[in-house]
Amino acid sequence: MSVEGACWARIEPVLPPWPERSPRPKPVPDRLCLHGILWVLHQNMAWQLLPLELRFGSGQMCWRCLERWQKSGVFE
Repeated sequence: MSVEGACWARIEPVLPPWPERSPRPKPVPDRLCLHGILWVLHQNMAWQLLPLELRFGSGQMCWRCLERWQKSGVFE
């Protein structure tokens, strides 16, 4: 198993499920969203500047996932 795969194996179980009452389906898988969050933080860039070409989803969507995960206690 790769380092990335090993890290994901530890992270995935603590992420909350997508809200059932969400008005739309999940736009991108959680793993890609996490990549987008880490990209923005590593590049020290504004969320809205996350390039869509990277296929991590929009910066706004990644920010919302980060906020939802923080509120659910994922990072505690």
